[in-house]
Amino acid sequence: MEAILILAGGAGTRLWPASSSLRPKQFLTFGMGKSFLQSTVERGLAVNPQAEVVIVTAEIYREETVAQVSPFLQQGARITVLGEPMGRNTAPAIFLGALYLRQRIGEAGRILILSADHLIFPLDAFVQDVEKAGRLGTAGWITVFGIPPNSPHTGYGYIERGEREGEGYRVQAFKEKPDAATAERYLRSGRYYWNSGMFLFSMRTLFEEYERYALDIVRPFREAGLLEKVSEDRRSPLLLGVYEKLPSISVDYAILEHSRRVAMVSATFSWNDVGSWDEVARLLPGESPQTIELEGKGNYVYSEIPVALCGVEDLIVVIRDGKALVLKKGSSQLVRDVATKFKKA
Repeated sequence: MEAILILAGGAGTRLWPASSSLRPKQFLTFGMGKSFLQSTVERGLAVNPQAEVVIVTAEIYREETVAQVSPFLQQGARITVLGEPMGRNTAPAIFLGALYLRQRIGEAGRILILSADHLIFPLDAFVQDVEKAGRLGTAGWITVFGIPPNSPHTGYGYIERGEREGEGYRVQAFKEKPDAATAERYLRSGRYYWNSGMFLFSMRTLFEEYERYALDIVRPFREAGLLEKVSEDRRSPLLLGVYEKLPSISVDYAILEHSRRVAMVSATFSWNDVGSWDEVARLLPGESPQTIELEGKGNYVYSEIPVALCGVEDLIVVIRDGKALVLKKGSSQLVRDVATKFKKA
């Protein structure tokens, strides 16, 4: 894989108050010893230590992003951080990163697109699946990574697989997040996979499909003369002018749902987008200077101050930046509403 493009612009509220607009999820460690962003960079470099790595993030997160990847830079990794002047979803972010990379690896190169806030293991299975996807990418396919579902999850989009194609499948259709009955039907059929939000293109295929299906993204860059000379200049007034004209649209809607060149590799690695406190509590170790628990069980603590729990069960306790969240396990769907109310207050 000649290039890795990491999307790191999100400022989600599902993990409030730990994740916020000032310090979003990709910068957090949750007791892992490294942040989600650092784990993602490590994952990309495992595929190819010599790859060109571009991280596209919001301009306000640029300095923190550079600080987090500095250990990799000191080890000789080639990492560039591009700041977007405003959020416009994944399709413009991918196009911006690809324009920069085209100058460095050419249109024959392949680009692996990752999200900065996923949990993936084991690493060797991920590398092997990327190699399969890379061979499909060389043949001109846009390759997505489908996750075999283990439950009728209603919080993910789905991919319907079609006929065999090389080491994967052609994509029959992309499906929106389903209701519970539809998700159950998807699970029983064996033909549907969770959409991981990770992709692999050859550069040539990427630009051909953007020209074919996303001219409203291509045209502002062309009119500004940026198709051939995107740089790291964080104060470029040209880029701001371009972004003011761009639609806010995901790459799924802009490209993948229209293209006839989309294939899927069935992932052999475990994947989770860790999109709720229930998922965090199930998968990650937690973090606190000190936790004392008396006559309680099944509790999870992520706090910057000591916490004592007495006679309670199955609670999630989060204390960050002067804010406290206490919820019963299974109630994570309420957190986004709480974050919104705090913001309004």
